[in-house]
Amino acid sequence: MINKINTLQEYHEAYQECIDNPEHFWHQLARKFIWRRPWHTVLEWDFIKPEIKWFDGGGLNITENCLDRHLETQPNKTAIIWESNDPNEASVTYTYKQLHAKVCELANVLKNLGVQKGDRVCIYMPMIPELSMALLACARIGAVHSVVFAGFSSRSLSDRINDADAKVVLTTDGSYRGAKAIDLKGIVDEALLDCPNVQSVLVYQRTNTPVSMQGGRDLWWHDEIAKVDTHCEPVIIGSEDPLFILYTSGSTGRPKGIMHTAGGYMVYTAYTFKNVFQQQEDDIYWCTADIGWVTGHSYIVYGPLLNGATVLMFEGIPTWPDNGRFWDVIDKHQVTIFYTAPTAIRSLMAGDHSPKSTHSLNSLRILGTVGEPINVEAWEWYHEHVGRGNCPIVDTWWQTETGGMMISPLAGITPTKPGFATLPLPGVQPALLDENGKEIEGNGVEGKLCIKFPWPGMARTIWGDHNRFRETYFSAFPGYYFTGDGCRRDADGYYRITGRVDDIIIVSGHNLGTAEIENAIDEHELVNETAVVGYPHPVKGFAVYAYVVLFAEAAGKDHDALRKEINESISAIIGPIGKADKIQFVTGLPKTRSGKIMRRILRKIAEGETDNLGDTSTLLDPGVVEEIMRGKV
Repeated sequence: MINKINTLQEYHEAYQECIDNPEHFWHQLARKFIWRRPWHTVLEWDFIKPEIKWFDGGGLNITENCLDRHLETQPNKTAIIWESNDPNEASVTYTYKQLHAKVCELANVLKNLGVQKGDRVCIYMPMIPELSMALLACARIGAVHSVVFAGFSSRSLSDRINDADAKVVLTTDGSYRGAKAIDLKGIVDEALLDCPNVQSVLVYQRTNTPVSMQGGRDLWWHDEIAKVDTHCEPVIIGSEDPLFILYTSGSTGRPKGIMHTAGGYMVYTAYTFKNVFQQQEDDIYWCTADIGWVTGHSYIVYGPLLNGATVLMFEGIPTWPDNGRFWDVIDKHQVTIFYTAPTAIRSLMAGDHSPKSTHSLNSLRILGTVGEPINVEAWEWYHEHVGRGNCPIVDTWWQTETGGMMISPLAGITPTKPGFATLPLPGVQPALLDENGKEIEGNGVEGKLCIKFPWPGMARTIWGDHNRFRETYFSAFPGYYFTGDGCRRDADGYYRITGRVDDIIIVSGHNLGTAEIENAIDEHELVNETAVVGYPHPVKGFAVYAYVVLFAEAAGKDHDALRKEINESISAIIGPIGKADKIQFVTGLPKTRSGKIMRRILRKIAEGETDNLGDTSTLLDPGVVEEIMRGKV
């Protein structure tokens, strides 16, 4: 049984123990799991190199802890409830015993395809139960899974396949998203034109649409499953061996393969899930994220299953066939814990549908938010219209790189404030730093959010580029992990994330690198130069604003047509999530005499704060700013 904090006093005691004796705290927690080999050292760390090791020497298989150990106590408990995109399609459930068998079958298929311990497997699939099974099947045999969100383009997919050097790809014939059907296999085929090292593609039939199957490479999932049995011994890997790679946007344009290891990640996700959501035995837990993002890894697959929870998976979107779909699903399955993104909440607020008058929602016990800071208006609407004023809201702050929640209320235990992530979880030691890297003490202060001590769930490296890992997260403030976020600590010591301070835009909860979008725009033959910033958006939180300098050959071209072409270029290279909401054509960009683009000024203009642009005296041509302001979209 994983330790559960039951009172605010117990939280403070656990937090203090993590500061006074962190190794003892995490050692005691880790002992709750199945280990096949004991660790010799709880923690070794150096934030300068950086090098972090938790439970070093220990051997385990995370799927034994997610599945096998529950077979002894609750084999017939529901592990997964699946709800289709189509409300008329029947729901599907898997017990822990059934899920274990399915995972073992798929693991045996992967072995038949030549996948061995340490090999990378790319997964490009919609939100169906087989996606969860795919992650677990990889982990079962010690393979490293790399899930790519099935909304990314073929170009983005091929980049990630090649960076991870994946030898096998798992996908489906197609997928459903609202009223649309998407040709996933076609996207994979296009991506693999540039992926010479992929040996096999395993295709699950979801839409039953005709697809091209390349002989010697492409295999039908159901055909291969028919060749194997349901027994697969778990492969034991080291605590510090890779569990998965998950790509996140980089400020230099090239996605970063964030690598998480097995032991510490297991302990941390299990502990945070249990305590933040105050999980109970009979809970029906629903996280609306996609498994293509870290939230799905940590809090749809691993965290809940490690705790023996019942997880609801949803294939669809909140607004189809109407704005009441979320509430229909909650009432249908009597969901008790609901974890979603502020973007989804704002999109439902913007419609004419309030669940107060149309749905019961009386099964709900706890609400949560993830992906970006939630604004006060959305928090209050969520609390009143969804939670009926009775459900605590856990506004969770964390990142792909952190592996699990870092700052969050404990549901029903930590007093909450709208818009505040509140207090750090046990094991998390935040620090607010000024521009000079000096820690800002006390409350009622604001600075750059850093972490000054390791926690078990943190990433260990960027796949294939440890120097980039050091430069990105540990070089700005030596001795600290720099989150890239600004943060305010109020008079009560509560933390509120104020937004990114680096070149990342959080659009609908998805991290997009400005350089990545700029590179996609620059590929248009008429584009000379681009600068991209984020600006506040009432539904998405932030949206993309692109300032584009055209070549002379573009003179006389229709600007609306060019905007459409540029967004098509972004969609083709990154995916639809990267499209610019506003594209402004300019003759030049505000640059310093050394050639650096002053994005601070462009951000102010996009936000409409033209009365406070700050110092422009260092600009090579200050007149450019006046021109941009006059032409603002």
